[in-house]
Amino acid sequence: VQLQASGGGLVQPGGSLRLSCVASGFTFSLYAMGWFRQAPGKEREFVAAIRQKGDNKYHAGSVRGRFAISRNNAKNTVYLQMNSLNAEDTAVYYCAADPRCCGSRWSDWESWGQGTQVTVSS
Repeated sequence: VQLQASGGGLVQPGGSLRLSCVASGFTFSLYAMGWFRQAPGKEREFVAAIRQKGDNKYHAGSVRGRFAISRNNAKNTVYLQMNSLNAEDTAVYYCAADPRCCGSRWSDWESWGQGTQVTVSS
């Protein structure tokens, strides 16, 4: 299983970014996909998850209405559209995969990508 996250960077408060995570080495359409983030000195926290067919999505309260998870099974890719970013969103963002769905603890997820840094600052 390989998960390659990208799309992070430096953005001003109020700005937007779209993260992507390309999967390989497994049957993508059979796995739920998730995004977590970890800020310095803090535990890894759940951001969003999406079921195998994309018909059910879950977002943490802190990002609901600003972030949106989606997937394209034909491209083996999961996305996280992030709008109205603020300093509290600064973190390393990780994508995760698991055949079950969709725990909010990092230990619920089987496989992890390497992370992409998102920094929100003026």
